[in-house]
Amino acid sequence: MARAPFRRFTLFAAALAALNLAVPASAQLYSEGYKFLQAVKDRKGEEATEMLNDPGSTVVNSRDISTGETGLHLTVDRRDLTWTKFLLQQGANPNIADNRGRTPLIAAAQIGFVEGVEALVDAGARLDIGNETGETPLIAAVHARNIELIQVLVSAGADPDRADNAGRTARDYATMPGVSGRVITAIEASEKASDNSAERVYGPVF
Repeated sequence: MARAPFRRFTLFAAALAALNLAVPASAQLYSEGYKFLQAVKDRKGEEATEMLNDPGSTVVNSRDISTGETGLHLTVDRRDLTWTKFLLQQGANPNIADNRGRTPLIAAAQIGFVEGVEALVDAGARLDIGNETGETPLIAAVHARNIELIQVLVSAGADPDRADNAGRTARDYATMPGVSGRVITAIEASEKASDNSAERVYGPVF
C-alpha cells in the first residue's frame, strides 16, 4: 500500500520534468521580449540597443502578453519623442494594434502628441485604422478639438469621411451642435491645401 503514493509522486515528477523540457524555447522567446519592453519602460538605452543588435532579433516588435502593447505604445503613451524615433529607426512596426485595437498612431492622437503623430506618419503609420470602437486618429483629434493635430492628419491624407462603429465620421463630429466652427474649418482648409499641393506641376510643361 505504501508504494501507491510513491508511484503517484514518481509519475508527477516525471510529468513535471517533461513539461520543463518542453518550455525553454518559448520561455526564452517570451523572456527576451519581456526584457526588451522592460528596458524601454526604464529608458535603458544601452540594454535595449544590445538586444536589438542581436543577429535575427525581432524584439523591437515584442508585445506585452497582457495588454498587447509594443515598445512604441509605451514611448508614445509617455510622450517620449526620442525613444519613439529610436524604435522606428530600428524597424518598429507602427501599425501593430494592442488588445484594444489601438495602434501607436491612435494612442498618440488620443493624447494630442503631435510630434509623435508626425514621426509615426513619416514612418508609414496607416492613417485610417480604427480602434475597437472604430475611432480613427482623426476622429480622436476632432473629439479633442485639437486643431493642430487635425491639420497634420488631414494634410497627411487622413480621410475625414471614414466612419466609426457608430456610423459617424470625423466630419460628422466636427459639425455637431456645440462644436466650434474652427474644427470643420480646419478639416476643410487642410483638404483644400492638400488638393492644391497635389495639383502642382513641377518642371517644364510642353
